[in-house]
Amino acid sequence: MSDVDINAADSPLRQRILRQRATLHNMLIDPMHRVAKRCAKVWDDKPALDHLLMESLPKVPYVTYLYALDTKGKQVSANASVDGLILEDYGRDRADRPYMKHLSKRKDMTLSEAYISLRAQRPSVTAIQRVYLNDQLIGYLGGDFDLRGLPITKELYSEPSRWRQIKGDPAIRGHVFQQCRIQSRLDDHIDMILPVLEELVMENGVFHLKIHFSSSRATIWLLDDPYRYQLLEYDDLADADVCLAFPHRDYPKEAVVPQEQIRPILDTFKHLRYADDTIYLRAGSINIFNGIVGLNFSCDGSHYIPVDEFLARDSEFWDGIA
Repeated sequence: MSDVDINAADSPLRQRILRQRATLHNMLIDPMHRVAKRCAKVWDDKPALDHLLMESLPKVPYVTYLYALDTKGKQVSANASVDGLILEDYGRDRADRPYMKHLSKRKDMTLSEAYISLRAQRPSVTAIQRVYLNDQLIGYLGGDFDLRGLPITKELYSEPSRWRQIKGDPAIRGHVFQQCRIQSRLDDHIDMILPVLEELVMENGVFHLKIHFSSSRATIWLLDDPYRYQLLEYDDLADADVCLAFPHRDYPKEAVVPQEQIRPILDTFKHLRYADDTIYLRAGSINIFNGIVGLNFSCDGSHYIPVDEFLARDSEFWDGIA
């Protein structure tokens, strides 16, 4: 098993990261152990050690570099890579690298946390395998892995269905009671603009909508072009003809948010915008596929809350707002 206890994770995303590391750890235990045993037999013969490391590359899944270190973390081989030996790495001192500073005392092989590699400047992980000869530790076998080259777990990470509150910039929070909401152009025509935005979601394929009340604009993501957002400025929002700019699309059957909840969500945004002149809504967003409402307030605090909880005035969220 991996050094990491998956049950100790505190979020679904962190659990997925730990499962990835546990899978990779278990995948590498046997091949790293086998290569280390072979290296021990030629440890003091650098040309033979370099040759063996090159031969071993295909035997270690997804590895980018293999190399040998003495007991103090100094490299006693070249780097073996798919492009050949990197001779200049011989003699390199790796003792201060993150993967050497946190070696497990219980395991013969330690898989590091992700770090930024010096050579490629990309997120990487390293497996360090102890090398023994006649039951004596003679050094370490290192294997570097570029995160881009690693397999990923099949399940797709999704946002957890729970209310999350994130504090914002302390500089803004510290002066929140010295500010007051200023009426924006969007505020002046909110009862005309919200129905336009509702129409875009209901009839024109907008699946993610973010309304920036204070700056009188909105950003939208469309089913027909999900990889790019489009910016609608005040003049666009104030003109109902903007709906003609986008083709009709049936409301997606896969949507988590029912059609009849779109307008109540927008009306609740309006309520939070006007409820208090000091703590007021600056921006609100809705994604119909993950069912999460995003809120950003004048204190720079943010909330991410499931739609049903957002619309239920007796929920924990509204207890905190009241």
